Parts: sequence; structure tokens; C-alpha cells
Amino acid sequence: MRVGLVCPYTWEVPGGVQQHVGDLAEALMGMGHHVSVLTPCEPGTELPAHIVSAGGAVPVPYNGSVARLAFGFRAAARVRRWIRDGRFDVLHVHEPAAPSLSLLACWVADGPIVATFHTSNPRSRAMSVSAAALRTALERINGRIAVSDAARRTLVEHLGGDAVLIPNGVAVRRFERADPLEGWPGAGGAIGFLGRMDEPRKGLPVLLRAFNQLGRERPGLRLLLAGPGDPREALGRVDPELRHRVALLGRVDDADKARVYHSVDLFCAPNTGGESFGIVLTEAMSAGAAILASDIPAFRHVLRDGAAGALFEAGDPAALARAAGEVLDDPRRRRELSAAARAAVRGYDWRTVAADVVRVYETVMPAGTAHARPVTVGRADPQ
Repeated sequence: MRVGLVCPYTWEVPGGVQQHVGDLAEALMGMGHHVSVLTPCEPGTELPAHIVSAGGAVPVPYNGSVARLAFGFRAAARVRRWIRDGRFDVLHVHEPAAPSLSLLACWVADGPIVATFHTSNPRSRAMSVSAAALRTALERINGRIAVSDAARRTLVEHLGGDAVLIPNGVAVRRFERADPLEGWPGAGGAIGFLGRMDEPRKGLPVLLRAFNQLGRERPGLRLLLAGPGDPREALGRVDPELRHRVALLGRVDDADKARVYHSVDLFCAPNTGGESFGIVLTEAMSAGAAILASDIPAFRHVLRDGAAGALFEAGDPAALARAAGEVLDDPRRRRELSAAARAAVRGYDWRTVAADVVRVYETVMPAGTAHARPVTVGRADPQ
């Protein structure tokens, strides 16, 4: 099968959708399919052979963050040329509601289209305002996929229609084994964080306030931070006497990301909202990390209501500090959380998820028919 994947967000900036598209492409190629990915990308970025650049992107406020998107006549021409040259059996666009390549692809393509919706934002003003214009493109989609209940609700409430529920995947084998970073976690304990440090909804300020409390109570406790952002701003939120116990790695590749998960006694995801799934959770689960996460709906679902990871009240540094202290003081609990996480994440392995996606492709491509009725049924979530 010839599959064209469209990513709306610029490739060189890490993000959940980019990770999803890249991993799905690798999984599909591993199954023997021919795959090409079209994405915005800054000039000079080194790309694998199956990734095609549609040119640079511009920053646009979107879903509580700043997304780098590509649109306009030049981008539309590149989309049209890529689709023509690719001769795809199915086109799979991601986040078609965003004003970028996926939306353009819906307008110019004439073959079977599958769309995956990632966004969870029940109060999306941009999506509400543009709903009428979006429907002209979304009506061309034959099969819809949502990565979570939250993403599905956002789709239904703003744009109408329904979707297959297929969760984000994770390359379990990529993260399940790795050597810890040298000197970590250490006898005094260590907490880890991985995410964009300069994006408020990732919750780093909440964790840093909790660390100020925990660090005073626990003389040997350290904090390991990984991800893009200004380290000076992060350190500025830490009490001066504790700053020497904070390690900042900056942006890390997949190999070092796996090492981060294996370098801490407790991995913390303090996100405050706006998440439809939680790729960082499934990666940490693959590594067998003991996890503490905010109790936002997407995280609660992935962590099975606290069975595969401890939960605390989102946005509450005192609740985070209290829950972290309880887990750090209980080695048996950490072992139980680790085992539960490893078991739960198997349902999210890309080998399972990609097979479900292919079944959607096959459903929208009946023999001899270019278009089919929208797909609205699929497998249940992993249990």
C-alpha cells in the first residue's frame, strides 16, 4: 500500500504530533508499506529519505501553545505536487483543523482520505469560529480517527461527526532498556521531568514550586529536567540554595530520553491541561518508571485511574509535593507502579496501533472505489 502522511507542524521542533507521525511512518514501513511524509521544515534540516519538506513555517497561537504552521499559495502548490507524484492509495492527514498542510491536503486531494484528530480543547475559539470553513474540507474525509476520548469530544462538539478511537502509539522496545545517566539517580532520590520548559501547560512551574518544598525536607533529593527552553528561567524559579541539585539537559534525542526515564526514582508529568493523550507517559511507562502525573482526564485514562501511575490534583504544588514524598518513601509502591506501567503500556505498542490504523485504511478503500463512507467504529481502548 502507498500511504501519504501529512504533518501540520514543523518537523524540527519536537512535539507529540510530530512524534506520532514519525513513529507511525516507521511502523507502517516495517509492515512493508511504502510511506512518504509531508511536513513543514526549516531549510537545512537533515531528514530521512521518506520525509519531504514543504518549506518553512510561521509561528501561530493555537490550542494554548504556539504552533509553527505552513499555509498559503506556495504551500498549497507543494502539497498538490507531492500528492500528484506520490500516487498514494490513501492519504492520512493529521490535525486537519489546524490552518496548515493537512487542511490544504484535504482541499486538493481526490482519493481516499483518513484524518487523525489529536487536539483536546473544549473551548477552542479558533475552531468554533472557523468551523463552517473547515467543514468544506472535512467533508472530503472518508475515515476519522481520534487519539483519545478527549480528542473525540473536541471533534464532535466543534465540527460534528464521529471518529474511530485509536490511541497514540509508543515504540515500547525503544524505551524499555537503557543505562541511567552517570551518577543518577543517587542515594538521596531523584525526580525527572521531560517537556518544553517554556510552555506553561506542561506544568514545570508547578513542579519547581513543589521541589522547593521537597528539597528543603530532603537534603539529597535532586531534580533532572530535559527539554527545550531557557534554563535560566527554570533555575530562577528554584530557591538559590537548591539550584545545585537541579540538572538541565536541554533537548534530548530518543536515546538520551530513554536514559532520563531510567535515571530517576520518580518521573513527574505535572501538565495543567490541554493534553489529549500523553506520549511522555507511555514512553515513561515503557521504561518502567514510577510515574506521578496530574489528574487531568487524558492522563487519568492512560494511567488507569492511578493503577499504573500515581495522580495528584493538577496545578497544586502542595499536592504534588505530598504525593511525591509518599511515593519516594515507599520503594514497594514504586516497584508496583513500575510493573503496572509496563503491563498497561503493551496495549499502546506501535505494532498493535499501526495494525488498527491499517484496518481503517482498508475500510475506506473498497476495491475499485475511490471514496467510501466515513468510518465510525473501531477497537476499544487498551485495557
